[in-house]
Amino acid sequence: MKVLVTGGAGFIGRWVVKRLLDDGHQVWILDDLSNGEETNIAEFKSHQGFRQFVHGDIKNEDTLNQLFDNGFDICYHLGASINVQDSIDDPRTTFNNDTLGTFFVLEQCRKHQVKIVFMSTCMVYDRCLDETGISETHPIKPASPYAGAKIAAENMVLSYYYAYDLPAVVVRPFNTYGPYQKFGGEGGVVAIFIKKKLTGETLNIYGEGTQTRDLLYVDDCARFVVEAGYSDKVDGHIVNAGLGRDISINELAKLVVGDESRIKHVEHIHPQSEIQKLLCNSSKAKQLLGWEPKTSLEDGLQQTEEWIKTIL
Repeated sequence: MKVLVTGGAGFIGRWVVKRLLDDGHQVWILDDLSNGEETNIAEFKSHQGFRQFVHGDIKNEDTLNQLFDNGFDICYHLGASINVQDSIDDPRTTFNNDTLGTFFVLEQCRKHQVKIVFMSTCMVYDRCLDETGISETHPIKPASPYAGAKIAAENMVLSYYYAYDLPAVVVRPFNTYGPYQKFGGEGGVVAIFIKKKLTGETLNIYGEGTQTRDLLYVDDCARFVVEAGYSDKVDGHIVNAGLGRDISINELAKLVVGDESRIKHVEHIHPQSEIQKLLCNSSKAKQLLGWEPKTSLEDGLQQTEEWIKTIL
């Protein structure tokens, strides 16, 4: 198939591109490199399925018009502003990129009848209340403009499914980690902790560290995202993916560094947007896609550490 990946030079985007190329598709990438890096996709440029990297903005309709003339079968829409604190400091940029940008991509998909796989986030959910985990019917709580912008975009994506019969699916992966994740910023807690372990620095934990995360290895995440594009069973649906096991940030730090004297608690930068417990229920992904995570947290941490060692 002919496939477009927006945000394809980003962390998860890079792994989605790899899987699509491995599956034999022709791949185009659109990325403004505000978060991604061209080095993430350098190895793919000689691949026979790699068609084009466009350094451009999803809000530029001329760029989109030219790209969509290639006649895509699927658009994996991962391009977004993803930092919670940035969204609190500057909500306009996040809204424009995540909501308005998604609208422009949707319009192209509608015009050309291209299936859209929209990358949302577990950050749209309210805290998990029990050990059955967060399913797709769990209450949402937009505790940051990032979450609010993603919910708005999700609703637009689903409206195109209902109003125009456009094949569309919303995917909500939980906290994804692994090789090629940045060491700074939002959501990179695993990469940050491992880098600090390897460089002998102190691991700083925001707040009490009792907040939990469901950590999904990036290869499992990419497999989930890609397969949501292949299947019409998920069209019109919201689908979660996670490991199905949560771990507190305190326990994660101990697992990574071992030595508790190297762990320090610092004041939380955005306590109002902290989700206290995140635990994913992926039963819908298993039912509709046959998807299950394959990489344990321990194995994923080891693979991430091995990769970080190669670039330090």
